[in-house]
Amino acid sequence: MSDYKHTLNLPETDFPMRGMLPKREPDRVAQWQQLDINQRLRDERRGRESFVLHDGPPYANGSIHIGHAVNKILKDIIVKSKSLAGFDAPYVPGWDCHGLPIEHKVETTHGKHLDPEKARGLCREYAGEQIHGQMSDFIRLGVIGDWHKPYRTMDFANEAGEIRALAEMVKGGYVFKGLKPVNWCFDCGSALAEAEVEYQDKKSDAIDVAFPCADDDKLAAAFGLGQLTKPAAVVIWTTTPWTIPANQALNVHPEFDYALVDTGSRLLVLAADLVESCLERFGLSGEVIATAKGASLDLIDFRHPFYDRLSPVYLADYVESEVGSTGIVHSAPSYGVDDFNTCRAHGMSFDEMLNPVQGNGVYADDLPYFGGQMIWKANPQIVEKLGEVGALMAHKTITHSYMHCWRHKTPVIYRATAQWFVGMDLEDRDGKTLRQRALEGIEATQFTPAWGKARLHSMIANRPDWCISRQRNWGVPIPFFLHKASGELHPRTVELMEEVAQRVEKEGIDAWFRLDPAELLGDEAADYDKVTDTLDVWFDSGTTHWHVLRDSHQLGHAEGPRADLYLEGSDQHRGWFHSSLLTGCAIDGHPPYRGLLTHGFTVDAQGRKMSKSVGNVVAPQEVMDKLGADILRLWVASTDYSGEMAVSDEILKRTADVYRRIRNTARFLLANLNGFDPARDAVAFDDMLALDQWVVDRAAQLQSRIETAYAEYRFLDVYQQVHTFCSRELGGFYLDVIKDRQYTTQADSLARRSCQTALYHAVEALARWVAPILSFTAEEIYEHIPGPRADSVLLEEYYTGLATLADDATLGREVWEQILEVKQAVNKCLEDARNAKQIKSGLAAEVTLYVDDGLRQTLAKLGDELRFVLLTSDVHLAALADGGDAEPTELENLKVAVAASEHNKCDRCWHHREDVGSHPEHPELCGRCISNLPDGPGETRRYA
Repeated sequence: MSDYKHTLNLPETDFPMRGMLPKREPDRVAQWQQLDINQRLRDERRGRESFVLHDGPPYANGSIHIGHAVNKILKDIIVKSKSLAGFDAPYVPGWDCHGLPIEHKVETTHGKHLDPEKARGLCREYAGEQIHGQMSDFIRLGVIGDWHKPYRTMDFANEAGEIRALAEMVKGGYVFKGLKPVNWCFDCGSALAEAEVEYQDKKSDAIDVAFPCADDDKLAAAFGLGQLTKPAAVVIWTTTPWTIPANQALNVHPEFDYALVDTGSRLLVLAADLVESCLERFGLSGEVIATAKGASLDLIDFRHPFYDRLSPVYLADYVESEVGSTGIVHSAPSYGVDDFNTCRAHGMSFDEMLNPVQGNGVYADDLPYFGGQMIWKANPQIVEKLGEVGALMAHKTITHSYMHCWRHKTPVIYRATAQWFVGMDLEDRDGKTLRQRALEGIEATQFTPAWGKARLHSMIANRPDWCISRQRNWGVPIPFFLHKASGELHPRTVELMEEVAQRVEKEGIDAWFRLDPAELLGDEAADYDKVTDTLDVWFDSGTTHWHVLRDSHQLGHAEGPRADLYLEGSDQHRGWFHSSLLTGCAIDGHPPYRGLLTHGFTVDAQGRKMSKSVGNVVAPQEVMDKLGADILRLWVASTDYSGEMAVSDEILKRTADVYRRIRNTARFLLANLNGFDPARDAVAFDDMLALDQWVVDRAAQLQSRIETAYAEYRFLDVYQQVHTFCSRELGGFYLDVIKDRQYTTQADSLARRSCQTALYHAVEALARWVAPILSFTAEEIYEHIPGPRADSVLLEEYYTGLATLADDATLGREVWEQILEVKQAVNKCLEDARNAKQIKSGLAAEVTLYVDDGLRQTLAKLGDELRFVLLTSDVHLAALADGGDAEPTELENLKVAVAASEHNKCDRCWHHREDVGSHPEHPELCGRCISNLPDGPGETRRYA
């Protein structure tokens, strides 16, 4: 028996079967760093159309978590896909460095009473250490960017740029100082931005409080009565007893109906619709003796329950009549936005507003009854006091959603303080408000997913003025001088800010805090106070379009520093997207971005939030160490990022299975390119076999869809289509069919070279398709492809060697789609026959296909080569009507009969053919294999 193995073209490649990603990926990172791949891309793409994805800076505090990984991987996929499409797509990573968390970290480590300048130095040092650690992990994830020169908001140039951005907004008339209720955290000792507030459940004292009437005649007249026969009171409901000492007014809705209710000992004023529920809550019975519109109660005076002062009624549209309330709201203007606005609208001055709660949450010492007490601890005593004076109508403890500080997880309050604001409704020189410009900007922005538009629109339409000042050390200063007598800004404020910016550019923010006002103001210094407030950290990141895109890195477009895309988590509609929109519209008149992409948060397989206490945290560092960064990257691409993104060990394991399918497909393609030189052996598309033309055409069609999917940020589509191509068109059809031709035909035959050309085109395209997602693996595939190579697949663009079938091709797309359906149906029948022990394999079988005339014409186009497509030793076509007991299939026009071949098996190709043994020199071979031996004439293939 002869050994014919040496006459076969068996697959061979150095591309390893196992990825061993945790071991190999770090070496690839080192290779990219040695190549300085980012700079190479910038050099090679210079002059091309640009695409700028501006990095929303993560905060420089703590190790990266899975959410960071999702964010950076999504950005990297986009940047790499844009580069693949031929754009100059620079990526400059950034970090947010100022702010309270870092300052608290330093205070925790070094104490709270540090010298301010020393504290700032320690904050800067700590932020630098955190950036170093986070950067290492981002690089390990395979993210390509300008890691040599990232932007950091604490860099002197950026701190100076931020001051210049503020100066532009001052110049535009958007910045003012005012007393307004702002979100205030006692633990922070500072105002909070809207994005720094979250809602959690809180237990509170819900109380109904009676305010005695101070003008009986006026109240009687409002209800159309001659006089009141009993004492009267209006009843309010609140969950914040601590605000009662600061009450200065009462609010009713002008259009609501209010009832005067006789309860026996006194008359109560309540919303007419709520009388029954209120009396039940108070444990009273009563009779409505008169009703009146809220408008009739305007300016009637009532008395504070325990202080000697009046509380007039002010009309207010924000009052609600929900069940559980009384339809009347007590107003403490220092502790509520609506309260504040209503009292201001009725002429109450800032000086008249009572503000007994200090920055640490303690009442001022001179507040009668409760001075020196923390407000939360004073609540029970206030309730007790109301009971003593007969004003407490009802009291119970409720659990409700309440504002909390996102850092300390402690309750926050509204508190009126003198702060610096960006005005939403101040008109600019063109007569437009910042709110109007921002809303117009939203209309001009492309949102992915689309629901983000309505969300951001609602936030901008309803938001109050932006409080941009904070009372901290570690932040960019608000470099203002205020006149001691008038409180007005210095008339040369914008000019002085530029002088400060120049100093900060050289020395950092300490330059302002060290500054002696006389250095800038000369003799005027004695008349001015230097402001020591710092800017809200959202102003830091929100102005990076100014001091990064326009200044330190000079990215953007001709009409100003406008990025093509901002990409962050869905919480950034109220954070970075929001602050960037406002500053961009204030400075440039338009948003700093053309598009916004939002991704969801990570949860576990059960949809639960990641939590160390629950034990469901998936750390990206551990995933990279166990499975590799490419598995993490593939999981991101395979997940619908528009909603919550589920991740767990099991989910990542399934992702690894898909990865192996893609890797094994690439390995098969590469292994069968053994001995192929594209410059010497490639076959022109028109000369290729029909099946090879088809697979190249499929790849060309797929590439078009992939280009569109990447351009539209539909990475799940890319993942699904690549996976389907590998498993269906290639693994489930083409690669199975071509094995015979690839292995058994002569090495340099058209049949084999045509096949290898198709494989070459497919793997060249595949390496590029997956490069934005599976960057490490794509690089490994790419360097194993025969022919001249660039230094990295990341320097490549979409493959241009693909071609498409002509519309009038004899074996066109529709024909091959029918053939593919037939093959899938036959495969099932062969499997059934194997399970029934009728045959050992497909090549040990002969099949008869019972088909209608239309399908017969299609299949007959392949002639004898149909058997190679179906992977059987022989195929017969017969009329569908003659099918009799043949096995039906999912195709209405196809039945299949499977029979074991009666012929001998060829030792070389394993086909069962009648001519095996008919050749004395090669008794073990079929005639086809004899012709394919090195000294034979070779086999002619036309189709498959």
